[in-house]
Amino acid sequence: MARPLPAVWAVVIAVLALVAGVVVGFSVPRSTGSGPGGSTPTTLSVIAAGTLGVPFGSVASYLANTTPGIAAPTAAQQYEGSLLVMSAVAQLHESFDVVAAADYRLIPANLEPTYASWEVVFATSPEALVYDPTVAAFDGINTSNWPSKVLASGVPMGIANASTDPNGYNEIFVLELEGLLQNGSLSALYDHFFQTPVGSYAIPNPTTTRVESESNVASLIGSHAVGLFITYRSYAVSHGLQYVDLAPSVGLGSTDAADVAAYVQASTTIAPASGPQVIHGAPVLFSVTVPLNAPDPEVGLAFVHVLLSPAGDALLASSGLTPVFPGWCDRLDAAPPGVVPDVVALPEPLASQLAA
Repeated sequence: MARPLPAVWAVVIAVLALVAGVVVGFSVPRSTGSGPGGSTPTTLSVIAAGTLGVPFGSVASYLANTTPGIAAPTAAQQYEGSLLVMSAVAQLHESFDVVAAADYRLIPANLEPTYASWEVVFATSPEALVYDPTVAAFDGINTSNWPSKVLASGVPMGIANASTDPNGYNEIFVLELEGLLQNGSLSALYDHFFQTPVGSYAIPNPTTTRVESESNVASLIGSHAVGLFITYRSYAVSHGLQYVDLAPSVGLGSTDAADVAAYVQASTTIAPASGPQVIHGAPVLFSVTVPLNAPDPEVGLAFVHVLLSPAGDALLASSGLTPVFPGWCDRLDAAPPGVVPDVVALPEPLASQLAA
């Protein structure tokens, strides 16, 4: 049986009611005339992974509603593929108060130490198989039989651009790892969807695979343009889509050492703005930082504080994400004092992956 969609948790309402009206333990000092206590609100600016649009929009609104002098208009929030986020900051030198990615390896690799000095992992979500329930071939689809159901269906799969969006390469890793799990070969399932060998630049098979934006998955499934899409379970939950959970050694949602070791076996080549690189599988961990060129770092830190608060946890959970608290910081020695009480050091084996 496919996993049923969970109801919205009643605890979300209770927690938000408990902490509403104040950003506990954190203040945002401002000079008279702007920001809190002044006449001109300070605008929070955010650039983050596309899948974070819903939860980050909610956290930003909460911050603005509970902190006088901070405005959080949607026009100042930009959500797109995480590799494009990195390029906007590191190559185009754009400035934002908050930067977040859907792969915890990206901020250290692309922004530290020039554009950022720390990151905090604040949430996770495994990958899941989202599918069109009107396709008869998917009747009875589950964690064990989905590869055979998919291959027999004849419907196209959507995949994100792996060179701009971590979900694009995560989809490739899932196909490789499922093939390894069921057939002992990374290429067993992958070869149906791509024309090039495992580990190389993945060129889609045009008869089975369509490159599409991850942000359009709900409309693509709803319009029957594609029959399935491997994406974050949080996206499926927040958009009310039918989905199938994947095995822990496949779905990139585990931080267990054995599963992480399995993930590393999967690989592909991507070509982001920084140049071609081979990338290996890793757990899906969402991370955030306040960049060194932030227009207003105090406002960025206030956002991170809310993100790591009970209110932030509730808002993340209501969007299908699993909050990580205390947050996992890659460089405790560089974390700002306002963040330190809410974080601990990045645990193993994750820290070793960053050092590799």
